[in-house]
Amino acid sequence: MPGGVLRRTLAAVSEPSLAPAHLAALRERLRTLDFTVTGVQALLGDRASAALQRNETGAGVLATEGGGPLAVLVRLWLLQRPVPATALEEALPDLVPALADAGIVAVDGEEVRALVDVRPHADSSEDGDRDYWVLSDLTPGLDGRPGAVPADHVLGISPACTSLVQQVVRAPVGSALDLGTGCGVQSLHLAAHADRVVATDVTGRSLALAGLTATLNEIDVDLRDGGFFAPVAGERFDLVVTNPPFVISPPTDTADLLVYRDSGLPGDAAVERIVREVAGFLNPGGWCQVLANWVIPADGAWEERITSWLEPTGLSAWVVQREVLDPAQYVELWLKDSGHHPSTGGDVDDYERRHASWLRWLDDQGVGSIGFGWLNLRRPDAGEPVVRRVEGWHHDVEQPIGPEVAAWHARAVALARLDDHALLEQRLVLAPDVVQETHGPPGAEDPETIVLRQQRWMRRARAVDTVLAGLAGACDGDLTVGQVLEALAQLLEQDPEQVVAAYLPQVRDLVAERYLDLSAASAH
Repeated sequence: MPGGVLRRTLAAVSEPSLAPAHLAALRERLRTLDFTVTGVQALLGDRASAALQRNETGAGVLATEGGGPLAVLVRLWLLQRPVPATALEEALPDLVPALADAGIVAVDGEEVRALVDVRPHADSSEDGDRDYWVLSDLTPGLDGRPGAVPADHVLGISPACTSLVQQVVRAPVGSALDLGTGCGVQSLHLAAHADRVVATDVTGRSLALAGLTATLNEIDVDLRDGGFFAPVAGERFDLVVTNPPFVISPPTDTADLLVYRDSGLPGDAAVERIVREVAGFLNPGGWCQVLANWVIPADGAWEERITSWLEPTGLSAWVVQREVLDPAQYVELWLKDSGHHPSTGGDVDDYERRHASWLRWLDDQGVGSIGFGWLNLRRPDAGEPVVRRVEGWHHDVEQPIGPEVAAWHARAVALARLDDHALLEQRLVLAPDVVQETHGPPGAEDPETIVLRQQRWMRRARAVDTVLAGLAGACDGDLTVGQVLEALAQLLEQDPEQVVAAYLPQVRDLVAERYLDLSAASAH
């Protein structure tokens, strides 16, 4: 999508800015030097690349000792090491003064150091790979150095960020909203399949860096200042994506808030607010996809908590809890993130005070543990039933998972439209990636357990009995569900009506979880 047009004037914010001509020249040099994910990987090799993922740069320093323009950029931005000014000028001719004036690098005598991170990023899709570059604040805590960050720190490409990228349904849409854009990564991916992208944030620094990211990548983004849905009041979108400031923390002094992770609202109220309000900003058939934390009450089920947010909205939803942390783990994680843990340079007494205060507050709020996962919300089209699934799944899944999010919704709607009689008339097909595993002592006549296991997408595994295993094996599109169950009843010398009553709900579950495919029904 051509453009690079920013509808917010970056000069209006006192944050890093760079003229379009300089950004165009920078983009050309980054391409020429192959400062891309694959180019950097080839330079660093597997060992140094893996170390950098752990925030360790020593192996990368060794890998770039040979010098050269690409090595200079890797040292400057990825390894955060000073580089000779003459070497950087050779890598980026006539750009160093402009980068320094913009606050992206600092020239200190004969050396230059990075003030802002410029990092390659890639998107692989069916229509080809795309290379991007993302501007953010520098990664704190490299090599165990003190990692305290300022309140308006703009986070770079994080695991949570890439997880949300992989979660999003990538169907072409007319309009998309990147709510809380940060450094602008989500907008890059949205622009590949949305005609119009709006991105919001509450800090000028985020908007400035997201704007530079957009222009550097020739992406047209409508940047707006403000929190939650205030900047888009009265508008509707086909897709909303957000990795909101979801950290569950006690009310604190404003000076202690880190905007990228702390909303200022208590507990998980920020996530709840998005869930409750987003329906009013979605077109029919529109999606809202959220990556977030939520409270798991000590005296209740997390599923009921999330469902209570959904009930008044009229939205369909597939919610998946991917991880659970106990409160002490949670507090330790985020105090390390903010640089308050002694291992990241924090003061021991201050850390102990913060830890005790935060943990005591979670206990007082009745927080038993904290969940982390996906919320995939959809405003139904006219006449479309509301479908919901709320579950925990803590195992590896195939990425990107976005195609399965869309497929889940299609299956759930189709199932909701089938009563039991109609389901008995369906000719189902075993999903092609499902395999059967049997377990038991060697030589035994019958296995102790039978497991159906998926090789793709959610990679679910489900223990079944011989009847369900036989049904799954017989689902090749030739016979209806009713015919298969009747044949199994005769084989087992059981009452067919009782077999149907006992197993039809389980057949419905097998379809819902994609062990059995409804798609063959239309062919008969």
